[in-house]
Amino acid sequence: MKRMGMIFRAKANKALDRAEDPRETLDYSYQKQLELLQKVRRGVADVATSRKRLELQLNQLNGQSAKLEEQGKKALALGREDLAREALTRRSALQQQVSDLQTQHETLQAEENKLTLAAQRLQAKVDAFRTKKETIKATYTAAQAQTQIGEAFSGISEEMGDVGLAIQRAEDKTAQLQARSGAIDELLASGALDDPTGTSKDDLTAELDRISSNSDVELELERMKAELSGGSSGGRTAIEGGNGSAARGDQQESPRFDKQ
Repeated sequence: MKRMGMIFRAKANKALDRAEDPRETLDYSYQKQLELLQKVRRGVADVATSRKRLELQLNQLNGQSAKLEEQGKKALALGREDLAREALTRRSALQQQVSDLQTQHETLQAEENKLTLAAQRLQAKVDAFRTKKETIKATYTAAQAQTQIGEAFSGISEEMGDVGLAIQRAEDKTAQLQARSGAIDELLASGALDDPTGTSKDDLTAELDRISSNSDVELELERMKAELSGGSSGGRTAIEGGNGSAARGDQQESPRFDKQ
């Protein structure tokens, strides 16, 4: 079972590695970093909002404290010490709230500063990653194109391999047809196969055609010699004698052919 599990994981890892595109992985990582940066920025905004709310409450409490102090002074001036004491007591309670809110304000201010610094650092990291990502993607694309061009020139790519196989099959079929055609011609010439069109010739007919052709060539050669000799009478007589002999020879040979 352990061995089967290892084989399965190895196969799955190889399939994933073959299907993985580094450019898509880089884009996905960049997207995740942007999402994280957005969360940090929202955190900074939330902390700043809370700090601003505390500042408003502090301003309000400080205003109430100042008002109670003013009322205590007026009551004391009118001889109402009891009212003045009550006003000061309320002011003392407000001051305690102001002190607590100031402590919270300082804490939020420190947290806001920390998150702001973290957001700035993360922003710089994301910008650097984006630049590196684009560089790696461009390099990978160029290397992939060079590899495909090299494979195409060398003929080891899958597409060119298919083309090469198709060419090889076409050449094999062509050679097979040529060999078959040559074999059929040889069999027809030897008489082993009958020509249904009646255009094939046996050995006797081929020999007669050859002799007739040779005779025509000899006659044509004698005529050309006569033309080159300048039309002399002796030449013409010889040629005429030769033609007569050739004609007589043809007449003598004709019965031999007919006899055969």
